[in-house]
Amino acid sequence: MIEISGVNAFDDNYIWMVKNPASSEAVAVDPGDEVPVLEWLRENGCSLSAILITHHHYDHVGGIAELRQAFPQVAVYGPANESIRGVTHPLREGERPHIAGLQADFQVLEVPGHTAGHIAYFGEGALFCGDTLFAAGCGRVFGGTFEQLSDSLLRIAVLPGDTRVYCAHEYTLANLGFAQWVEPENSDLASRIRREREKREAGAPTVPSLLSEELLTNPFLRTAEGRVVKAAEIASGRSLTTPREVFTALRQWKDSKYD
Repeated sequence: MIEISGVNAFDDNYIWMVKNPASSEAVAVDPGDEVPVLEWLRENGCSLSAILITHHHYDHVGGIAELRQAFPQVAVYGPANESIRGVTHPLREGERPHIAGLQADFQVLEVPGHTAGHIAYFGEGALFCGDTLFAAGCGRVFGGTFEQLSDSLLRIAVLPGDTRVYCAHEYTLANLGFAQWVEPENSDLASRIRREREKREAGAPTVPSLLSEELLTNPFLRTAEGRVVKAAEIASGRSLTTPREVFTALRQWKDSKYD
């Protein structure tokens, strides 16, 4: 059993703090800013044993140097296929690292697309997926390809439905707005929009989400659904025959018309 707490950073980032309840050590996931991490550690009487990195973007790695200065023995896990200063344990697909300070089993998934070497950490009923999958959306394609990101999302889609999805940004309401463009008659989506709005109005986060809910409401995980395919074909002005083609049309539509 692990405890997971969200720490706010920048305008909309989440840094996830992971802790074994029986220990005073904690792990930080994607600490783009060291200040809120250090504050959380002080408030909770913890030391930092490890850092988990999903990809190289600054808002995910910017706090590494300062955290290593404060905790010189900290282990830093990150993608082997990206150059990230401070990583001490480069990871590849399928590895199950012994994460310092946690009595937990996490498997590394290579999920490129947002960046070329993006990884995720799956275990203990949780998925730390950085910017690959968002609540009701997905990341933009920067260092990777549309095809890679489509394939990565299809990999995530077959994980257990009760997996809690810990993405790195509070983008949910905006993502739901685009999802409603794609599927205006999706009743599950309409219900989710009401629930998530209530959370934000109350000052509560919308993350984590459940993968089962994403499969019902996130268009980027629904690229085989007839209504999603039809909407993507109308938006792109062409016939689409594969999930990769549907995903690419959806992502380009969102990039050009919504974001």
